[in-house]
Amino acid sequence: MPPLPILYSFRRCPYAMRARMGVLASGIAVEIREIVLRDKPAQMLAASPKGTVPVLVLPDGAVIDESLNILRWALAQNDPEGWLAGDDAGLIAASDGPFKHHLDRYKYPDRHGSDPLEHRAAGLAILDSLDQRLSARAQLCGDARSLADIALFPFIRQFAATDQTWFDAQDVPNLQRWLAGHIRSDLFARAMVRLAPWKAGDVAVGFGTA
Repeated sequence: MPPLPILYSFRRCPYAMRARMGVLASGIAVEIREIVLRDKPAQMLAASPKGTVPVLVLPDGAVIDESLNILRWALAQNDPEGWLAGDDAGLIAASDGPFKHHLDRYKYPDRHGSDPLEHRAAGLAILDSLDQRLSARAQLCGDARSLADIALFPFIRQFAATDQTWFDAQDVPNLQRWLAGHIRSDLFARAMVRLAPWKAGDVAVGFGTA
C-alpha cells in the first residue's frame, strides 16, 4: 500500500477543522496526527517551521500548510458534492480578514487589549450581512453546502460560542439556522472525533476513506 498524505491537526483549531472537513468530503484517505500545541512534534516543525496547524505532508514530500490550500487540494483530487463551485474568494477573504480580526478581539480581549463589546458589535454587523444573504438560499452560495460554507463555519461557530446566550438572542435567524445545521451535520461530527495526541512511533491513524 502506498504511503498516505500526513495531516497534522489540532481538534479545536478552526483552521484545522475546515481542512479536516474538506478531506472528509473529498473521500481521500490521509494519516492524521493530532498534536499538542505546547509540544509540537519535531516532524511537523521540520515540514513547516511556522508551527501552525493544519499541515499536510504529501507522499512526495511536498507540504501544504494553509487550511484553504488543503481544502482546495483535497477537492481537486475528488469533489463529489461540487464544493469548488462555491469557492467564493471574496466572501472567504472577508471572513478570514475583517471578521477574524473582530472575533479574536472579542474572544480574547486580554490578549489584544481590546474592548470586546466593540468588536462583538462589529462582528455581528458582518454576520448580519450573511444572515441577509441566507434569507434567499439554504447555504452561502446556493442550496447545497460548498467550500465557502465550510471555510466560514468554524469561525462563526467560535463567535457564537463565546457567549451563546447572547448570540441566540440576536436577530439573525437565517444564520442561526445555517449554523445549527452545520453543527448537527454528520460531516462535522466525523471531523471532531477525539484522537490521542500523536508521538513518533505511534501506529498510523487513518482519516477519511480511500
